[in-house]
Amino acid sequence: DILAEVRQMSERDGEWFEEAAFWERFAPGMFGEERWAEVPAVADGLAELTGVGPGTESDSRVLDLCCGMGRVSLELAGRGYAVTGVDITASYLDAARESAAADGVDLELVHLDVRRFSRPASFGLALNLYTSFGYFDDPADDALLARIARESLVLGGAFVIETLGKELAVRDFTEGEWFERGGYTVLTEFSVADSWAALRSRWITIRGADRFERTFDQRLYAGTELRALLLSAGFSSVSLYGDWTGVPYDQNSRVLIAVART
Repeated sequence: DILAEVRQMSERDGEWFEEAAFWERFAPGMFGEERWAEVPAVADGLAELTGVGPGTESDSRVLDLCCGMGRVSLELAGRGYAVTGVDITASYLDAARESAAADGVDLELVHLDVRRFSRPASFGLALNLYTSFGYFDDPADDALLARIARESLVLGGAFVIETLGKELAVRDFTEGEWFERGGYTVLTEFSVADSWAALRSRWITIRGADRFERTFDQRLYAGTELRALLLSAGFSSVSLYGDWTGVPYDQNSRVLIAVART
């Protein structure tokens, strides 16, 4: 059962994403102004694709798994959703808390590894956005997260994953890039791991004499593989989309969005 899997997980060594320094150093590269500017369109898409929201017959309580600095959580809370955000990085939650206070919105923030979260049948909508799926060392933990999301939802609820589909990773593969943001020079280098089972990323930030580097893998799922994982987690149906306007997931897609329903 899920509780037994969580207990086994707690005995493992720490994983790269548990290091607060990583998120604090790479935040300027990951969370630029353009990522904040797209949030209203993401919120519109969530409402359209799921039918969940204030003013509808659905349950408008939202669980944002890996909420980070609260980009989507803050937007949804401002629209009248009751939002609970869960994240492992305390400094990101502090930033989300400050933003919520400044915006005058209510936001519940939980400092926790999402694999340890348990609040059965408490939400109408669960989220895992901005390509934050597939980073656990053990592939079984991806399925665990899906089951946690399912158990968190009321009957008729929806779980939305936005990620980089394997098909898109192959189509758009680049060996690396660099850019300057937030006072840092950010260098990225990408390679294929395990015959396209994962995409390996090497990130380096440089500011003056300060240099910080980390390498990590993201497990890749084709659309059909992600659908199968979600169905095996107990969802009754899974629809795949290529962006937040609801176009089909195909060769022209920008991202892979899965909407799984209980």
